[in-house]
Amino acid sequence: MTDILEKKNIILGISGGIAAYKSVELLRLLTKQGADVRVLMTGNACRFVGPLTFEALSGKAVCTHLFEEGHNASIGHIAWAKDAGAVIVAPATANVIGKMAGGIADDALTTFLLAVTAPVLLCPSMNTDMYQSPAVQRNLSLLEKDGHIILKPDSGELACGVTGPGRLPDPEEILYRLMKAMRPQDLSDKQILVTAGPTQEPMDPVRFLSNPSSGKMGFSIAKAAAQRGAQVTLISGPSSLCDPYDVKVIRIQTAAQMATAVFEHFEHADIIIKTAAVSDYRPRDITAEKMKKEKDEMVLNLVRNQDIIAEIGQRKGDRFLVGFAAETELLDEHATSKLSKKNLDMIVGNIVKGGDSAFGSDTNRASLYYRDGTQEAFPMMAKEDLAHRLLDRIVERINIPI
Repeated sequence: MTDILEKKNIILGISGGIAAYKSVELLRLLTKQGADVRVLMTGNACRFVGPLTFEALSGKAVCTHLFEEGHNASIGHIAWAKDAGAVIVAPATANVIGKMAGGIADDALTTFLLAVTAPVLLCPSMNTDMYQSPAVQRNLSLLEKDGHIILKPDSGELACGVTGPGRLPDPEEILYRLMKAMRPQDLSDKQILVTAGPTQEPMDPVRFLSNPSSGKMGFSIAKAAAQRGAQVTLISGPSSLCDPYDVKVIRIQTAAQMATAVFEHFEHADIIIKTAAVSDYRPRDITAEKMKKEKDEMVLNLVRNQDIIAEIGQRKGDRFLVGFAAETELLDEHATSKLSKKNLDMIVGNIVKGGDSAFGSDTNRASLYYRDGTQEAFPMMAKEDLAHRLLDRIVERINIPI
């Protein structure tokens, strides 16, 4: 969970499309992020998914009519508009889009949308021909000019049997777009290069030397930087993680491939963040066929891999270079030594013993060490939160007048 949505008043508007079922998962994701979510549904939306489902997940009554029962209920949607921190309309049908563009307010949802001043994220979902019609495109263009955020629909097979644009994007992407809309775009003029994950050094066609790095920290940093407007390139070793939205991802296997990719892209980067656990050594010889278990002992000759971050440190110029130190002991000593030897601007150190900060965990307990000799320790937190803390410190450092 990241703090950008924690205790924020988010209004989820649902109109009458078949994709309304996806809004159930979207609501779950929003509440998981700590958001205080209220749901507005059109009458047709209620024909696809019952309001009780959303009431159970949000813990709050769902507004479905302009004139609700109860004291002052008829103006409840206006109070919601005043308190809203952000709004998502998912799915947004052609009907609701047209009403918004024309300033029509004839039900609870459209009346609320006319009154709200918070950011509105519209997620169109409809038949391909409807979506591509001049009227809908004209209305979307007008709403975008009015300051609303339009998330283009995905392409694929639709419920009507047609294949093309019109599918509601996955709830994870909608959540990402909302979080991006709510974050300051303080990295919008920066290009950031991030490395992540392990490398694998083959011994034969079926075996390799590697480490337990999952890539979660690097992927979290890439995602966070993209949310804050940066152009991000992520170079990752083998990982099961999905590509972050708005990030160029390059997949590699070996340390040599990592080096090639890094040096191909680092010239264009303003900030380089090296979280990857690159193998220090590789087998000297790789057998063409699988090695057989013929002896009780085997000698494996290793040769040293290229020290990528040290070379970048010598060639970095004005670029801001961040390294990582995963240690089992003497964290301060090893991290500060690496900071100096590699010519880094900042290094993030953590002890990888224990479950809350180990490889593959969703959390990390880290310390930051700076070139000027200062350091800062963070408590255990989610890696997504640590990613933003790290970027906060980088923004502060690169904006310090010389």
